[in-house]
Amino acid sequence: MKQIILITDGCSNVGVSPVVAAAQALAEGIVVNVVGIIDAGDIGELGAAEIGEIAKAGGGLSRLADTNTLSQTVQMMTRRTVTHTIQQAVGKELRHLLGDSRIEALPPGKRAQVVQVMEDMTENSELRIVLLIDASASMKPKIPAVREAIQDLMLSLQARQGISELAVFHFPGKNNEDAEQDLEWTRDLAKTKNLFYKLNMKGTTPTGPAILHVVRFMMDNRFGEGEDAPLHRQDRYESKDGMLSDYIV
Repeated sequence: MKQIILITDGCSNVGVSPVVAAAQALAEGIVVNVVGIIDAGDIGELGAAEIGEIAKAGGGLSRLADTNTLSQTVQMMTRRTVTHTIQQAVGKELRHLLGDSRIEALPPGKRAQVVQVMEDMTENSELRIVLLIDASASMKPKIPAVREAIQDLMLSLQARQGISELAVFHFPGKNNEDAEQDLEWTRDLAKTKNLFYKLNMKGTTPTGPAILHVVRFMMDNRFGEGEDAPLHRQDRYESKDGMLSDYIV
């Protein structure tokens, strides 16, 4: 299973709509979750609305968190969306086999078996997560909390029985790139400890293009391939004049 966790504190203002980008991610089997990180209420109504719309289009969850609760929020969202994805898959199979997707409709014994299978799948399924970090200027005082959240998430992933890999991007990147990679796929907690110490915070917020950048990365790199993965789909999701090529809403 593949997820993007977007951490941001405000509205996008450059490029393709992040809602359209999140819908494209979901079409590729990538769930998009969004955490709005707030400080003294500095995220406005428009920003909060966009956060919810991005998550809805990406089939994920949205939450608002302050710097003190960010780590717990990221871990909670990761587990809940994995469970939700498995529930959807099990429900679809139940519809196919029984003509009813409701677990509650099963006899107690069968219902207990289905719940146990779902719990086992949650714990043992392969999981890939990209953390996509808003590095606009207003996020600068919140980066230490983001760094701590990444380390805590890695600890949580390492405690799972299934294979879990994490990669990290921030946006905008250098030289006007949509996003920049900070960490290749890894299962090594030590690699997350020095992230963002020399990060150059900028003013723009190209959230939509950054999501598409990460979608390309996730589709081009399989489990365990890392930096040597072939790139065959690089140009598929380029945005042109504010419109997303190869995708129609």
